Amino acid sequence: MKQLAYDVVVIGGGPAGMAAALKANEKGASVAIIERNDELGGILNQCIHSGFGLSYFKQELTGPEYAELFIKQVAAAGIDVYLNTMVIDLSPDHQVKASNEEGMLVLSAGAIVLAMGCRERTRGAIKIPGSRPAGVLTAGLAQRYVNIENRKPGERIVILGSGDIGLIMARRLTLEGMQVLGVYELMPYANGLYRNIKNCLDDFGIPLHLSTTVTNIIGYPHLEAIEVAQVDENLAVIEETREVIACDTLLLSIGLIPENELSQKSGVSLNPRTNGPLVNQALETDQPGIFACGNVLHVHDLVDNVTLEAEQAGIAAADYVRQQKVGVSENRLAATAPSKIKTIIPLGPGVNVGYTVPAKLTSPSSKEVRILFRVRKPLEQAEVVIQSGATILYQGKPRAFKPSVMEEVVLSPAEINGLNGLKGQSGAEQAIIVSVREVKK
Repeated sequence: MKQLAYDVVVIGGGPAGMAAALKANEKGASVAIIERNDELGGILNQCIHSGFGLSYFKQELTGPEYAELFIKQVAAAGIDVYLNTMVIDLSPDHQVKASNEEGMLVLSAGAIVLAMGCRERTRGAIKIPGSRPAGVLTAGLAQRYVNIENRKPGERIVILGSGDIGLIMARRLTLEGMQVLGVYELMPYANGLYRNIKNCLDDFGIPLHLSTTVTNIIGYPHLEAIEVAQVDENLAVIEETREVIACDTLLLSIGLIPENELSQKSGVSLNPRTNGPLVNQALETDQPGIFACGNVLHVHDLVDNVTLEAEQAGIAAADYVRQQKVGVSENRLAATAPSKIKTIIPLGPGVNVGYTVPAKLTSPSSKEVRILFRVRKPLEQAEVVIQSGATILYQGKPRAFKPSVMEEVVLSPAEINGLNGLKGQSGAEQAIIVSVREVKK
């Protein structure tokens, strides 16, 4: 068994893991990346379409191009990378147990960055009735078949769910000569970005059926048809709308789930709304020195945003290690130093908001705080209101909101610190609530 020690260990070598590792390295930390695949880059390696990097690099890149820029930086920085290595255990005291072809590894870390990404929801998650034939697969798996393995998933394709991967695959399969019969979405609105609706469906004449879902899977051993039906405002099936569509492939683009089995092993608490860790503004979980970023924290719409968030986590992890190293000296001065006790202020969703990241703030704060959130439904005219009790910290201008778009509001240190010590009726620290309130036209 090989035992190693690093200041910061990053679990996951996708865009989040690489960005976090690079920033921790820039801060002077010794860094290792553990990646279970045989190459860095994560899901970007199979995303051969363009549209990446517009915000971060100010140029339009494919997924592999975006990944390659970071892979080169990781190599140039001399960061240790363990490929084909599976993490099997993570303890609260930052002991990482992993396995690869050389045997067992135990990495001791000053801080951990969780960057394991996410996985697709499958048929079992939504319990579609019917037989269990070949030909039912997730959109991401189909993307790998076509873009990496040069395999053809089928001839007549139906896509369930209007997530971005499904929309992108509708275009990709059409370009490769397959017939995409339609995209069916349970909700009365599309879940993907508008640009993907326009570029991947509208431009290719692929119909999008809203308030419609798959109610049965037909055929065995291979898929022969599916049954679809419209749903009402309560998402109940409208019986008279049932229709059978002959097809040989059903792609599922029905959402993503953060990969947090390791997080739970280390004792990290998860947000029931996102299935990602509960973090503060430094992206630190409730386990000291364990940070989270990217799609393992919450599912993002753009990889550029993943990168920016991960850089913040990498800096925070390196700062944590540095503070731990000088902690002994600081403790010697504690008797004469002013109190540095921080207050924990809960932060959470209010009206029309699904979740917030972070889920708590520490005060006093010396840095501004980025609050990210998504609305629960499309809103044509609404305003963001962030408040603690009767105190309004932020109120935005009325505009439209979509669930597919990650929203961001920045609070200044003064706004946060002004709440320090403010108590609610129960005597507990008053929570900060983020709401998006509809405004009458």
